[in-house]
Amino acid sequence: MTGVDEQQSQQPVPLTKTAPAPASAPAPVAEAEIRASDADRDRIADILREALAEGRLEPEEHAERIDAVYRAKTLGELEPLVRDVPAGPARAAAGPPSGAASGPDAGPENLIAVFGGAVRKGRWRPRRRTHAYAVFGGVEIDLTEAVFEQREIVIQAWAVFGAVEIKVPENVSLHGSGSGVFGGVDVAEREAPAPEAPVIRVSGFALFGGIEAKPKRGKRVKNLRS
Repeated sequence: MTGVDEQQSQQPVPLTKTAPAPASAPAPVAEAEIRASDADRDRIADILREALAEGRLEPEEHAERIDAVYRAKTLGELEPLVRDVPAGPARAAAGPPSGAASGPDAGPENLIAVFGGAVRKGRWRPRRRTHAYAVFGGVEIDLTEAVFEQREIVIQAWAVFGAVEIKVPENVSLHGSGSGVFGGVDVAEREAPAPEAPVIRVSGFALFGGIEAKPKRGKRVKNLRS
C-alpha cells in the first residue's frame, strides 16, 4: 500500500484558473459634459445671429452671448445661451454633427510664419476661422478689402518671439481677448453702428511677442456679400 500511496502522491495536481472578474464598463458621459467643437460653437453663433436680426436680442446682449459662446468648453455651457430663443435648441440639434465638413468652409485657414513671414491681403474670402502662428516671424492679416461671406470671423493667433498684425475695416465690429507672457495682445475693440456689419473676433497668446488688431483708417466694407 505504501508504494501505491507514493504513486498517488506523485500525480500532478490539476490547477484551475479562476476567471477574472469582468471589468466594469465606464460610466457614460452626460451629453452636457461633452467637449464642444468649433462646429458646435459656430452653430450656436449662427442661431444668435438670427435672433439678433429678428430683434429678439439687443446688440449688447448678443455681444455678451457670443463672447460666452467662444469661451465655452462643453455642450452644457452652450445650450443655455439659446434656451430662450424660439426653436433655438431644435435648430442647434438639427445642425451637422461635430467635425462634419460643410461646403468650402470645412476647416480653418492656417497662416504659419517660422523664421519668416506670411501675408493674407487684397480681395480674398476669409473662412469662418483663421489660425495664425508666428514663431520668430511675422503674420499679417489684412481684411480691409476682403469679401465677407461669413457674418462672424474668428481669428486665433499665437505669437512666440514673433508678431501677428490684423487690420480690419472701420465699420465692422471688433472684439478680442488673450494673454501674454513677456508679450501682449492689443485689440482695439469697437462695436459697429450697423447691426448687420461683420464681426471680427480675435483671441490669442503671445510669448515674447505681440498680437495687434485694429481698424485701418479710411477702409470700409461696402457689402456683406459680394
